[in-house]
Amino acid sequence: MKDLNWYGWIALILVLVGGINLGLLGLFNVNIISGILGVMLGRLIFIIIGVAAGYLCYLLYLEKMKKPTL
Repeated sequence: MKDLNWYGWIALILVLVGGINLGLLGLFNVNIISGILGVMLGRLIFIIIGVAAGYLCYLLYLEKMKKPTL
């Protein structure tokens, strides 16, 4: 996972932002993304973050399949 392309870096940043937002939501009941962008655009951003998380899982799967098993 060291050699990410720019899609991978964008996905990683989106997942980090989503994780921080979920942490704040759990701790303080504050939804930063929906607070800044509004409810409808916030929902769209959450969908994009979900797709980014799926893409990172796909990259991890590809990385695991490249390594030979002993």
